[in-house]
Amino acid sequence: MASDFWDDQKAAQSVLKEKKKKEDDLAEFERLTQSLEDLEVLLELAEEEGDEDLAAEADEAFQQLSVDIDSFKVKTLLTGEYDANNAIVQIHGGSGGTEAKDWAAMLYRMYNRWAERKGYKITVTDYQDNEEAGINSATILVSGDNAYGYLKKEKGVHRLVRISPFDSSGRRHTSFASVDVTPEIEMDTNIEIDPEDIRVDTYRSSGAGGQHVNKTDSAVRITHLPTNIVVSCQNERSQFQNRDMAMKLLMSKLVELKEQENKENLKELQGDYSQITWGSQIRSYVFQPYTMVKDHRTGAEVGNVQAVMDGDIDHFINEELKQKI
Repeated sequence: MASDFWDDQKAAQSVLKEKKKKEDDLAEFERLTQSLEDLEVLLELAEEEGDEDLAAEADEAFQQLSVDIDSFKVKTLLTGEYDANNAIVQIHGGSGGTEAKDWAAMLYRMYNRWAERKGYKITVTDYQDNEEAGINSATILVSGDNAYGYLKKEKGVHRLVRISPFDSSGRRHTSFASVDVTPEIEMDTNIEIDPEDIRVDTYRSSGAGGQHVNKTDSAVRITHLPTNIVVSCQNERSQFQNRDMAMKLLMSKLVELKEQENKENLKELQGDYSQITWGSQIRSYVFQPYTMVKDHRTGAEVGNVQAVMDGDIDHFINEELKQKI
């Protein structure tokens, strides 16, 4: 009986969530329609009066409306089962030593800035500092409507080319880092995790994610032995809370794995990029000898690399999502 009650509650919440999404989409459509009508009036006034200031204002309004319509069009493509969910983003430094660890930290900052731009909530669940510079790895939970839908195609290897600040000779270096993205999924009663299939390790929290830095062994790392999936959490205040969050992260990965169990490459599903190196990148970020960020899947390019590092990555996300059209 209790199980039926909670199932009914979950179903009701799902319906309400979908209803709100439809209402928000309708309101956005009506806003865009009104903006288009206002632009038409502004254009007529500018033409009738020959007013250059009004013409410039109309051109600016047109450019903004074009961006808004494009964003709305892309949003309608987010129809996957988990697209509306929160996203779990994991970043790992690859080959390249200290330079690669610094590159992982730069990507960590980029995704945080992007999430802030979207108005999403960011929760650091794990953060492993590198002794010299940057980070070995980090995991963040990005909470907000369609967070996973937007971020899911960021999964892959990201390549950096720049003159390394860690090279006294001022030579140009190429470094790699991997990004894995999975949807946050509530505990699924259809998936059972055998206690014999997991190994739980505890360690001291460290870095930006730890609430009890270097004081207690409150951080938790869980390894799922059959799939070799590893998740960790050190953000919560106690070992028990960190374990609960880590189990939730593991459940999300296992549900995703189950949904795509017919895929041929298990490592792809797990986000296990064993070759974080040449030839496997989805995007390149070039700082020297010129500035350019290029997505190798869509061909999308942006010359302002600093804007991209400050979180302006919607162009790449949108171009990848448009591949569904």
